Amino acid sequence: MKYKDYYAVLGVPRDADLDQIKKAYRKLARQFHPDVSKEPNAEAQFKEAGEAYATLKDAEKRAAYDQLGKRAEGQEFSPPPQWQQDFGGANRGGAGASFDDIDLADLFAAMGRARAGGQASGQGAHFGGERQEMPMQGRDYENTVSISLEDAHHGRNLNLQLADGNSTRSLEVTIPPGVREGQKLRLRGKGGKGYNGGADGDIYLHIVLLPHAVFRTDGYDLYFDLLLTPWEAALGAEVQVPTLDDPVLLTVPAGTRAGRKLRLRGRGLTNATKGADGVKGRGDLYALIRIDIPATLSERERELYQELAKLSTFNPRAHVATNAHKPKQEKAHGSTTT
Repeated sequence: MKYKDYYAVLGVPRDADLDQIKKAYRKLARQFHPDVSKEPNAEAQFKEAGEAYATLKDAEKRAAYDQLGKRAEGQEFSPPPQWQQDFGGANRGGAGASFDDIDLADLFAAMGRARAGGQASGQGAHFGGERQEMPMQGRDYENTVSISLEDAHHGRNLNLQLADGNSTRSLEVTIPPGVREGQKLRLRGKGGKGYNGGADGDIYLHIVLLPHAVFRTDGYDLYFDLLLTPWEAALGAEVQVPTLDDPVLLTVPAGTRAGRKLRLRGRGLTNATKGADGVKGRGDLYALIRIDIPATLSERERELYQELAKLSTFNPRAHVATNAHKPKQEKAHGSTTT
């Protein structure tokens, strides 16, 4: 029997844990899947990775394999004597049969079948004939999907074009309401076809939210800049503001200052997580106040502003400590002086 270094096949150390072994196998299975890889030896490497994984993922098989010690790849060897007693008689059903003409992978496959009940039934584990091909899961696909805030809020159907082996197939997928930036959606069984009866692979969609002309996101909350006139901020007003649904009226309190944040509860993005009442939640919408002034004034507007300047006692700089000496007056020349 020739030795195979299953750890080297998967590219993991001999003390690798099960997660490392699984991760290494999945990487190789995707790389050398016959439906995907164009390398001439892809199928052989695909099968070899499957054989190594089938042995090392099983605690009992791995322990038995480790008993063989570390040998040179392809080195001829004989298993321990007790293996001959336990499995040798099952080789082609003949007493006294040896391991000389079987493969290491067949041996461990026979161990698995024997453990499942072959020996207990008195039938023994049959191996040494034609090797049974292992079922292998189909390839997983990963796609980045860029959607608008409206799509994330309401959900939508997308048509994806997937490269599957040497062909391309079209797949319609549903983006549910409530997805968020950076979320990964799993479409189970929509990936590559399984091999030798294995399960079909999955598709993982990575969600990216496109920039919006009005709104900024923070989780499920939305923010936007609300421009007010000086009189709206001073006197208060009702202004129409946009949402991802229909526009709503927002009450601006009198005396609203620039930088204030007004909250519209439940007007943000749909949150797919259901609350205690079983209903999907919503983020909030925040209006950040910005005060704007006219670029040009009519004669009457100028008069009114001048009248207001004379009448008003409001001084936004009153909290700033003033110097006891009279400040030196400087004329600005297109830039701010300090």
